[in-house]
Amino acid sequence: HKLSVSPEMDIMEYCRKEWRGNTPAAKRMRKGYEAVAQKFASIRRIRGDNYCAFRATLFQALSQATQLPRWLQSEDLTMLPENLLSRYDWIKQWQLRQKPGKRMGEISDAIKEYLILLRKKWKNISEIKDPLEKQEACDKLFKNEEEEYSLYEALKFLMLNTAIELYNADKSGRRVPVFSWLLFARDTSSNPSQLMHNHLNHIGHSGGLEQVEMFLLAYALQYTIQVYRLYKYSTDEFITLYPNDPEEDWPVVTLITEDDRHYNIPVRMCQETML
Repeated sequence: HKLSVSPEMDIMEYCRKEWRGNTPAAKRMRKGYEAVAQKFASIRRIRGDNYCAFRATLFQALSQATQLPRWLQSEDLTMLPENLLSRYDWIKQWQLRQKPGKRMGEISDAIKEYLILLRKKWKNISEIKDPLEKQEACDKLFKNEEEEYSLYEALKFLMLNTAIELYNADKSGRRVPVFSWLLFARDTSSNPSQLMHNHLNHIGHSGGLEQVEMFLLAYALQYTIQVYRLYKYSTDEFITLYPNDPEEDWPVVTLITEDDRHYNIPVRMCQETML
């Protein structure tokens, strides 16, 4: 059984194992890991299967959740698939994991089920007060493949919904974040339908999240995703925030990447950092 989130390992020990050589790249990575080790004691490896950005972000969000986000409390959440499908015929082409070629009603029911599961898991984990118990509950959830991948389907659909909202806002002359223009400036995603066909439908299958889609994920979850991008060490992009102008009240999750493709997570904040 492949572990989705490996057990903790000392950050510098991990770095020494992975980056032994004396190439400029290895030196830069070691410096990057040293900087992360000022703030975090350990690292947990995330399984790499094109869902790793979702896996790392959701695992971190749930590990530190103390309440259900407002958008997850909304009654309208479970009606979302039905409402969107009734307005946008092209969403019938949504690729469900393991269930390609489903009919419209089945897509709507399946995604509704995934959104309900996301709400339930988030609520249950956020109510656990004991940090050790909370960690155990997260570990257990990410060992259940069926549930884990259902949650990623829910996240993808929330990203689609956010993209549609941003696209419509821009078309009606309202202000939208800069990343939204970049998202729809790509030849392959000039509107939400193309975004779904050419990008969202492929996430987890033939590709992971591109950088501009990290912004979309952050907006969909209303979380700030802070990423240590190790290969950018000693540049101003070493620590990148998605979005780069986050809302004050959005919680922050922290990830680590060596190449903007695969993400791992730092855990155990060092005591002096927490004070």
